[in-house]
Amino acid sequence: MNKRDERREQTRAKILEAALTVFSDRGFSAAGTREIAKKAGVNQGLITYHFKSKENLWREAATRIFAEAREHVVGEMLRDAGDDQRSVRRNLVKAYVRFVAKRPELIRFMVEEGKHRSARVRWLVDTHLKPLYAMFPLAPVGSEALKPHLFYAMTGAAALMFSVRPVCKRLTGLDTNDGEVVEVHAKFLAELLVP
Repeated sequence: MNKRDERREQTRAKILEAALTVFSDRGFSAAGTREIAKKAGVNQGLITYHFKSKENLWREAATRIFAEAREHVVGEMLRDAGDDQRSVRRNLVKAYVRFVAKRPELIRFMVEEGKHRSARVRWLVDTHLKPLYAMFPLAPVGSEALKPHLFYAMTGAAALMFSVRPVCKRLTGLDTNDGEVVEVHAKFLAELLVP
């Protein structure tokens, strides 16, 4: 890759990261490309140049965060688990907690967009959530009816304290940026959801 292509990719990456932050904070409708450009430290015209539209930028930001989540969670889920499905499920929970602690934008993005019935929600669910939901062994074999409940219990319980860091800090005194806090939460939730 030459220097020009490198700069181009770096610019795209900065825009995507800024877009993810703004979309996760404000939702699609309230997010503006001017604010995204300012946060990325680029000219607003570069958003149109690289992404053509706000909708395309939103989709690429969603694709980026879900790809990060999939790579992190799937890799961790299978580590040292062997054929033990209980270990696989516990690893899944722990990996997800670690990911949302590091990237609370994932849950914020979903909450902001999930408030509405829209083509974006249909695309997000069909493109990113359904494949993840289908492959994750959340419920023990024979208890598929619990899978939706376990999925949302894990999603909410894993992410809330990281998505509202200032509230958690004020209420409990816990610094959810602290790696020890993350690990205690990961272990606790894995044991709670996968006894």
